[in-house]
Amino acid sequence: MALSTSSAITLNINGEKHTLPVDHRTTLLDALREHLDLTGTKKGCDHGQCGACTVLLDGRRAVACLQLAVAAEGRVITTIEGVAEGERLHPVQQAFLDLDGYQCGYCTPGQICSAIAVIEEHAAGWPSAVTADVRPEAGVPPLTADEIRERMSGNLCRCGAYVSIVQAIARAAEAEATPSPPAPRRESDLDDAAGTDDAEITV
Repeated sequence: MALSTSSAITLNINGEKHTLPVDHRTTLLDALREHLDLTGTKKGCDHGQCGACTVLLDGRRAVACLQLAVAAEGRVITTIEGVAEGERLHPVQQAFLDLDGYQCGYCTPGQICSAIAVIEEHAAGWPSAVTADVRPEAGVPPLTADEIRERMSGNLCRCGAYVSIVQAIARAAEAEATPSPPAPRRESDLDDAAGTDDAEITV
């Protein structure tokens, strides 16, 4: 009896579940682009060497061209389409825009997804190949330009926008590390807190 070479799988992508039939050999990249029309993730080398297809799997970066779609079932997948919060851009996206961290833009989705993971990995204290002191007691190393370049070395930019990319990631990391100022309080909020609201309360 011949074994089936296809299955119906459900992928959790950007907070939404998508059920689709795929050949077992279908990569996550092709499932995103060809089956679900999520074309923000780009196909570059198709050999896992350029990083253009980088997405986040359970918060960790992965090249979608080397990841089988069937192996991604049950995992949380985030593509470039899902990193913003509604109309509010992710700090990395905003920094790339502000500092021109792109030229043709083809590699930018993968650069941004990778940069988001880099900032989280660094904040968690993960060392890189250029970290001088990797002892746990040394704490989080400074996120220098050398650290950023090393951590982003899997993402190639054929336009050569590396200087701006490094600056954008440094700015985004600084923005995420800085606590947001509290929202200004409205007069009605102060009244509610003081219990001076004149509105009648019925139980």
